[in-house]
Amino acid sequence: MEKIDCDPNLDRIDPPVEHQRTFYEFFAGGGMARLGLGEGWRCLLANDLDPSKARAYRENWGGDELLIEDVRKLSSRNLPGAPDLVWASFPCQDLSLAGKYAGIGAEGGERQTRSGAFWPFWKLVSTLAAENRKPTLVVLENVYGVLTSRRGADFAAIGSALASAGYRFGALVLDAKLFVPQSRPRVFIVGVDADLAIDADLIDSTAAQPWRAPALQSAYEQLKGSVKERWVWWRLPAPPPRSERFADIIEENPEGVEWHSAAQTARLLAMMSSLNLEKVQEAKRSGRRLVGGLYRRTRLDEQGGKVQRAEVRFDNVAGCLRTPSGGSSRQMILVVEKNRVRSRLLAPREAARLMGLPDSYRLPRNYNEAYHLCGDGVVAPVVRHLAAQLLEPLLDAGRSRSSLALKVA
Repeated sequence: MEKIDCDPNLDRIDPPVEHQRTFYEFFAGGGMARLGLGEGWRCLLANDLDPSKARAYRENWGGDELLIEDVRKLSSRNLPGAPDLVWASFPCQDLSLAGKYAGIGAEGGERQTRSGAFWPFWKLVSTLAAENRKPTLVVLENVYGVLTSRRGADFAAIGSALASAGYRFGALVLDAKLFVPQSRPRVFIVGVDADLAIDADLIDSTAAQPWRAPALQSAYEQLKGSVKERWVWWRLPAPPPRSERFADIIEENPEGVEWHSAAQTARLLAMMSSLNLEKVQEAKRSGRRLVGGLYRRTRLDEQGGKVQRAEVRFDNVAGCLRTPSGGSSRQMILVVEKNRVRSRLLAPREAARLMGLPDSYRLPRNYNEAYHLCGDGVVAPVVRHLAAQLLEPLLDAGRSRSSLALKVA
């Protein structure tokens, strides 16, 4: 099976199989969580329903562990072994404005939402525990709206599910812009088997910078009774300063897209408010080559009517990649060099770089499929930081104590 390293320039030696940590990757997409976890982890199962994403997964990782099926149709018989970690980036549509914050619904309820796929997934995790295969760690990744959807009821329901299954848990808000030039805040809920002793170095007294967010504090405060007692404020060090800029990943002659005509660029500029036009003028006056991320959004005009606006940012960071099915336009770029202004769609390879994918990662040839794969994914360097600073120390400490207990016995 071919494997892709986070840094293709590094020669790595795989650890012995018996020392590798094991995991399941649900809602796997193109395997970006797998990429971030790295070679110290062994995938026992990858699951996704989308055929296009499954093809990308197979292209990059092989298909030995891949199961293409609706999670609602799976049973524990489909799940091999006893994983150390279960990772799930479950569907986010109903936890955002695009999905009108419909939420994950009630466990076993008749009303199905896309984000409600959490419940059949969680039934599988609960079954593993009943079969003496309980994962030591569970990581749930989703959009910021998971903290606020249905006024916090969804987050409370997830917390209750974790607590009832015998997990202590906490959450972190990690913005990908600390790792790659893309603004992409995401919530990572990390659950650990309550029987596992947690090193004090991994625990904080409250939410700490740069992972603090008002919505996270509010979500925690809404937890009740025994669920709140299971909460942990995780300690996570900040990463080294990011050196890569948005402009650094942009190509002059990209594959899959073409530069707009002068008339097309002029139409985008005509859609800008005075505030955004001034940003373009400031970029011209700088005398430098500046690259801005641009989205078209529906806004209200002075009379309260809806109008489409082009909004740009020149802060060396791209806007959050979103899929068209999520209710947003595709991201464009605006390149300003003195008085010359050019525009085009973001290229698939550029989108992949914003997700921390190496250029050796094989993307779908179709533009929409490639963009969708990236827009729905998790940023690999964020996963790597979380794994290195929290997940691996949790597991390693637990194994060390188990080994010591065996020696004493």
